[in-house]
Amino acid sequence: MKRLTTAFLALALPALSAQRPNIVFIFTDDHALEAISAYGERFDEIAPTPQIDRIAKEGMLFERSYCGNSICGPSRATILTGKHSHMNGFMDNNFSRFDGSQPTFPKMLQNAGYETAVIGKWHLISNPTGFDHWEILPDQGNYYNPHFIQMDGSRKRFEGYVTDLVVDKSLDWLKNRKDKSKPFVLMTQQKAPHRNWIPAERHMKLFDGIEIPEPGSLFDDYKNRVPAVAKQQMTIAKDFEWGHDMLLHGTPADPRFGKELGNHEYPRMSEAQKKTFDEAYGEENKALLGKLKDGMDDEELTRWKYQRYTKNYPRCIRAVDENIGRMLDYLDESGLAENTIVIYSSDQGFYLGEHGWYDKRWMFEQSLSMPFIIRWPGIVKPGVRSKAMIQNIDYAPTFLDVAGASIPEDMQGTSLVPVLKNEGQAPAGWRDAIHYQYSGEFTHNVAAHDGVRNDRYKLMRFPDTDEWMLFDLEKDPQEMRNVVAEKEYEPVLKDMRALYDSLRKKYQVTTSTYPQQRWKEGWWKQRWDQKNEEANSAGAKEAQVVFLGDSITQAWENEGKAAWDKHFAPLGAVNWGYSGDRTEHLIWRLQNGNIQRLSPKAAVLLIGTNNTGQSKRPAAETVAAIRRTLDDLSWKWPDTRIILMSVFPRAEKAGNPLRKINDEINEQLKPLADGKRIHLLDINAKFMDSEGTLNTGLLPDQLHLSPAAYEIWAEALAPKLKEVGVE
Repeated sequence: MKRLTTAFLALALPALSAQRPNIVFIFTDDHALEAISAYGERFDEIAPTPQIDRIAKEGMLFERSYCGNSICGPSRATILTGKHSHMNGFMDNNFSRFDGSQPTFPKMLQNAGYETAVIGKWHLISNPTGFDHWEILPDQGNYYNPHFIQMDGSRKRFEGYVTDLVVDKSLDWLKNRKDKSKPFVLMTQQKAPHRNWIPAERHMKLFDGIEIPEPGSLFDDYKNRVPAVAKQQMTIAKDFEWGHDMLLHGTPADPRFGKELGNHEYPRMSEAQKKTFDEAYGEENKALLGKLKDGMDDEELTRWKYQRYTKNYPRCIRAVDENIGRMLDYLDESGLAENTIVIYSSDQGFYLGEHGWYDKRWMFEQSLSMPFIIRWPGIVKPGVRSKAMIQNIDYAPTFLDVAGASIPEDMQGTSLVPVLKNEGQAPAGWRDAIHYQYSGEFTHNVAAHDGVRNDRYKLMRFPDTDEWMLFDLEKDPQEMRNVVAEKEYEPVLKDMRALYDSLRKKYQVTTSTYPQQRWKEGWWKQRWDQKNEEANSAGAKEAQVVFLGDSITQAWENEGKAAWDKHFAPLGAVNWGYSGDRTEHLIWRLQNGNIQRLSPKAAVLLIGTNNTGQSKRPAAETVAAIRRTLDDLSWKWPDTRIILMSVFPRAEKAGNPLRKINDEINEQLKPLADGKRIHLLDINAKFMDSEGTLNTGLLPDQLHLSPAAYEIWAEALAPKLKEVGVE
């Protein structure tokens, strides 16, 4: 996609504004395809979704729509950036914090003349950027009488049910927009149907007396798959909680119930709301307590939990569907519908008892799949079901494309517009496989894994145990049998391994670029906390120079202290070196810390020698990671000049294999320096004689610097810093 210049956009916007479509993006949390009647079979008659189906009847439904990382925050970050998790930095919900300084489609649409708003669930830790208006739920938000974070940072409590309130606020914004001459993007983002599935009062008795069909794998024994599949902690049988999931009061006496979160929604309710809740669930709860007292067996208890869960889940969805109807009706009544794209999606799928599970995270189909339904009057033919394989990296480039805006070359997704205009048919060259990655979290003990899926087969890899699973989705759609070791599948395995390697290369997934933290090492976590606090201090905010790197940088605090105090302390310099770090650790630190609070005139970057010394990684891989770091710094510090240090020499002799890798890195770093924002400084010759033999007086262990070597580095660096404006 060719870039449009700023000048061209400025000329084109007045002409385009009248015809460019508005976008209403309706987004829920954890909505399984089975629970959308336009998609599913198990729930379509019992719990239909007529308003979501209305979008499908008037537009296009994608049957093969997938996420790249089946977890709430990462999926949202992917949608905003058009990049997989390892590229946008939001890998998980335990450690990650979305870096709002990076390019996102709302910012680009603002620049293209759109008015932007997001209302509802955000779940990305940092506040939204790129939106003219936002009002978001804190963290997961609450179903009853929720708080919303306002744009001034305050929190306000609103009485009512969250699904209704999010749409109330969305409609209010639509009706009272500041500049109605502009096209708009509205992201209406619901909490529902996220755990713990508390329905609106009007729906608490919905489906009473109905038996929800069970999936065939409800009592999956996890045989024929890797051990990690059995070790997860997300089963209805063992991991449902007394108050949080089963909606029971009090403390469990039954020994089968362990930890207890409690129902945190109940205390938020008004007395009238509590009364409705108790009347709706009281009789069933009393009957269960009697059965438990009489010795209810495990299988019967699991079935009770399943029914409680799979009734509350679609009860929550009923409010979502009703409110989608409100949105669609307003668009029709106001005349906006004719030029407004409406999209329904969710951050990933969800398990409704398949494999005995609730939750997501796995690359199995139920959580890998995500809904995507789009209505675009005059462009999308009504009632089409597309089999084109799409992924949530495609959303951002699609939004930019329909707006007539430029799509950045580093976005990893592809605009869906050619598919939409071609009655759902994939154009030549369209993807025939998708890549998936889940980095692992504390929650639910789901093992880290990644993989690829094509039309028929799915390959999953578990890096911690070096195990693989291969599924034939045509013969085994429920993914009950791992065929990776079966002889007849050897050719398939070979092809899928090649596909796996190919897509990892395409999406720049390497050990060196895949962000990693080291919190398990106590000192590293302690330094991390210390540096984050330091970034908030007045002194750090006035720092002219920030040093980024590994142990060689950190040791400015030890062997290099005298040189530091002499040359850099007067500049208020900040040291962000961490001993033992490789490029992947620095990338994680930059993406998740408070370093963006700093605004230095210059940054000194020295990283990569541990990539060589710890695992002899190819030079090109390390350089690609350094390039990623430079890109990241360009978002955070667009006016900061970067002094990129050549990686210091390793080993005493020039012919040493580790020395050769570092030399290759340094040769490949040269094109990264433009002499404007990025300046390369190579002082390696100062540490060696004319034949390349290392001066062990300066690098005693043939890697780290002595005090004299730090003085040499400082004397070479000081004039370079002055050259880029540091005084």
